[in-house]
Amino acid sequence: MLSYVSDEVFKALTLEALDSLPGEHAKRISNVAIIYADEPDDEQRERLRLRNDQTLFGLYEGVPLPFRQGQTRLLPDKITLFKLPLASASADINQFKENIRHTLWHEIGHYYGLDHKRIRELEN
Repeated sequence: MLSYVSDEVFKALTLEALDSLPGEHAKRISNVAIIYADEPDDEQRERLRLRNDQTLFGLYEGVPLPFRQGQTRLLPDKITLFKLPLASASADINQFKENIRHTLWHEIGHYYGLDHKRIRELEN
């Protein structure tokens, strides 16, 4: 488990991860806030029906592109990365960076309306 990581370092690593993602998928997202929190809040946990022994690395909240039906006046979508679960799953800073990158890619995939199988296929 990785020891303490400041919010400033986490933010910098998140921006680095976003810049490192391949292809146009990451570069073409728009109207999406990428934020972070220490952990999922009670409302998020309840909505996702997470048990006490389950956690979450990231969460996409919004209307995926294929389901917008041409609407352009929507509130910004939101991708939240959860710092403490990501750090807990990381043995060192390099694994932490990779976990952030992987999670960010996964949540961007949901923005594009992709399911888990397709996200994994595109990542490889």
